[in-house]
Amino acid sequence: MSGAGFILIINLAVAGLFCVSFLLIAAYDRRYRSARWFAGAYVFGMVYIVLEFLLPLFANVSLGVFLGHQAFLVSLLLLNIGLAHRYETAPPRLILIAAVAASVVAAMLIPGLPRGSFLRNFLYQGPYFLMQAIGLYIVLHASATRPAGRRRIDVALAAFLGFSALHFLSKPFLAILLGGNGATAQEYLSTTYAMASQAMGAVFLVATALILLAGLILDMVRDITARSETDSLSGLLNRRGFEERLADIVGRLPVDGTPVSLVICDLDHFKKVNDTWGHAAGDRVIAAFAATLQEGAAGHHVLGRIGGEEFAILLPGSSLAAGRLFAESARTAFSSRGIDGFPADWRFTASFGVAEIAPAESAASLQSRADAALYAAKHAGRDRVRLSLAYGRGGDNALAISA
Repeated sequence: MSGAGFILIINLAVAGLFCVSFLLIAAYDRRYRSARWFAGAYVFGMVYIVLEFLLPLFANVSLGVFLGHQAFLVSLLLLNIGLAHRYETAPPRLILIAAVAASVVAAMLIPGLPRGSFLRNFLYQGPYFLMQAIGLYIVLHASATRPAGRRRIDVALAAFLGFSALHFLSKPFLAILLGGNGATAQEYLSTTYAMASQAMGAVFLVATALILLAGLILDMVRDITARSETDSLSGLLNRRGFEERLADIVGRLPVDGTPVSLVICDLDHFKKVNDTWGHAAGDRVIAAFAATLQEGAAGHHVLGRIGGEEFAILLPGSSLAAGRLFAESARTAFSSRGIDGFPADWRFTASFGVAEIAPAESAASLQSRADAALYAAKHAGRDRVRLSLAYGRGGDNALAISA
């Protein structure tokens, strides 16, 4: 067996392993539709490898070349559709259709050209270059709006798609440099060009699949983490998730006095709601209050449900006065909000405590002061906002609460 044939067998085994990996991810969670498309891409990649290996056995070599060419093209087409699903964007259908049409035309012209001609090799590799270029476009276009943490792997994927596209474009030149691709299909696997071509293909096959797998696995980890930190009823962070964000933001604060305010709020007489109307009605009240907070929050605010009817909102960049405005706005909006299942004139209220972080203050201390302000609002008659105005040091935390 030639070196190129040995590499083809290795490529077949590796493609099979990646295909199974993508199928397992798709089976684990049906939301990862891109994994199914990636698995399909590697299935057709395996078909191409088998046809490449069996090409010397075809009685009609032109048919074998055509089938192999189209199998690999379908593989790249499915890869691009999977990329579009991965980045939650619509596949560029018109461009893909044009690329497929161009490849069919090229495949029809190839048999009439001399096997070793530059034009023949260019027509064979050109559609692959075009498909990989489309994949590169999908990644670059969609990743521009993604969070910085996710863009790192997007950059790596874009780089390999770009290199892969160029590697297809370089093959006609490589064939000339390495003495051609054989006078006949039967001689192809014994050529130096075939050895180099299959080796380069193996590198890009493995690298691209590993990056795709890494991206999917990172998405899965983020989703699992988000679900473990999210309260299912309100859609906000749960207590653990919120306190982790609070500690992280406070821990990264510069020492230049950047304001950060914390609002802690509690639904008034919530036990009476559950006792009178039932827990399902109480759940609707919680969901309505969470929606009120979300409607008034900015994109950089951190919202959490930290207890049964207790909520917290972290306002980075907001002073105590801005925190109070947020709390008063939320209080007014909620008290005037109607909730399904309750009489039209029935209204609910909430109490709020607000504190602004002091220099070098800990997250726990900030939370304690906001809690104290909340309790002051409760004791003052509920349905109001109270502020924590002072923070003492030296172990003596003297809390002054606004009237």
